[in-house]
Amino acid sequence: MLIMTDRSASDITETEWRSMLTERYVDQELVRAAYAAPRLRQLFPWTSMWELHFSRCTEHPWSWDVPFIRPRNGGGFEVWGPSRGDFVGEADTAEAAVAMAADQLPSGCGRVVVGNRDALAAAEQKH
Repeated sequence: MLIMTDRSASDITETEWRSMLTERYVDQELVRAAYAAPRLRQLFPWTSMWELHFSRCTEHPWSWDVPFIRPRNGGGFEVWGPSRGDFVGEADTAEAAVAMAADQLPSGCGRVVVGNRDALAAAEQKH
């Protein structure tokens, strides 16, 4: 279901990033590194269980077609995805984890739509 709004997907995405940059329940080093990466910054960020996820739509249910990053016990990070069973690798720094996640993005990734994954699918069928 596409929710009509006067705000663009990029405005909604930027607002969420700005909010996450002050969120105390998210690893701020990781959020700052992801925000500094243009390919990830264009995606809608969301969190779950201390993990940083990215979506090509602005509402739940999110798209699950891109990797996500979670802090590793004892330091560092793990990159997974797009599904929970797909382990990509480990990184000692947030910047390295972000680079690994960006390298795993599907080709053509980055087009964010207002709405959930059904709205994303409908938008992709139009193109």
